[in-house]
Amino acid sequence: QLQLVESGGGSVQPGGSLRLSCAASGFILDYLAIGWFRRVPGKEREGVSCISFHGGEINYADSLEGRFAISRDNAKNTAYLQMNSLKPEDTAVYYCAALNTVQDICRMTWGWYEHWGQGTQVTVSS
Repeated sequence: QLQLVESGGGSVQPGGSLRLSCAASGFILDYLAIGWFRRVPGKEREGVSCISFHGGEINYADSLEGRFAISRDNAKNTAYLQMNSLKPEDTAVYYCAALNTVQDICRMTWGWYEHWGQGTQVTVSS
């Protein structure tokens, strides 16, 4: 049974950085497309970024303006979301999601994935 565990969230001042991790267990990350999503209470869940299992496709939300970077280390069975120049509007619960797919593709659609983590809180405030 595939399990995803996010970590690395916390509180940071505007302009700061955080790196979120998504550790997979029960399945080899090599064959998983990974997506990152975030949710602010009272708002719809937003797709942040995704990376295909071979890294051939990487997508980001336009709203990020190049501040975030997704990556994966298959040897560590872990995917990452590096978040730089954080803004108060980045405050949210961040989730990672995974899908076992034979195609080197990814999507920033929550329902496309079949496994989701529990989320990690990111708070950006002065």
